[in-house]
Amino acid sequence: MSDSLPIPLSPPLTAAQQTALVNLVRRASRAEIMPRFRTVTRAEADTKSGPTDLVTEADRQAEAILARGLQGMFPHALIVGEEAVAKKPDLRDAVAEAELAFIIDPVDGTWNFVHGLPLFGVIIAVTRFGRPVLGLLHDPVSDDWIIADETNPARLAAALGSERPVRVSKGGDLADLQGYMHFYLMPQDQQERIAPLLAALARCFALRCSCHEYRLLAQGAVDFTLSGVLNPWDHAAGVLICQQAGGVARMLDGRDYNTAITKGFLLCASNQATWDRLRDHFTCLLED
Repeated sequence: MSDSLPIPLSPPLTAAQQTALVNLVRRASRAEIMPRFRTVTRAEADTKSGPTDLVTEADRQAEAILARGLQGMFPHALIVGEEAVAKKPDLRDAVAEAELAFIIDPVDGTWNFVHGLPLFGVIIAVTRFGRPVLGLLHDPVSDDWIIADETNPARLAAALGSERPVRVSKGGDLADLQGYMHFYLMPQDQQERIAPLLAALARCFALRCSCHEYRLLAQGAVDFTLSGVLNPWDHAAGVLICQQAGGVARMLDGRDYNTAITKGFLLCASNQATWDRLRDHFTCLLED
């Protein structure tokens, strides 16, 4: 494989294929996710890496529908779901070598889902050799979605047929910036280094749902996201959507994002000046 990135000549999926993808996601949401919302209990949820990393039958069954549907539509593609990776971790590494891969997060924000908070979503990313080329962020509650590919801008569409472009914020000085940071997922030594820096920002918080964090970034409601947990099902779609909404998405050390990257910090911001300002502010995270 060449080190240079291919020049896109056409969308990774045709318009008809993108419509079929959206319909598949909406079908999985209606069949397996929404009927279980506010009916599943905490006792029925299983844990994975820790007590707040939950998985339910909604995750498993929605992923199964999505994986089957995608494999049928794209028989030569690699299909990788979050729950499949939990059982077979080597699947994650295969994404960076796949000419075409679909990455599924069937219920992003499972903790919110289990506790009855309507902040969860379905994320689908399409990658070429680990580089995002299409992203879909679907909200099952409102049944709308933000979608973008590498040749078309990000837009918000709804079940009733409305569609409009989305655009990131204008950014600004540190004191005016609001964003999402996965602070409590950082090791304690990183938390101690970065905590004093948060006071310089207008607001920094987390929704426990990458789907909605990236949706709000793309719509200009916040100015940045920063994460050190680089699960591709959380970020690959959001990176592409941020970029196609006019923003900048890059590793804190300046590298372009790729699913092969497993360590470091991913910083997404509304424009280059804001990205640079935040990179300089959080440079202590590059000491590791």
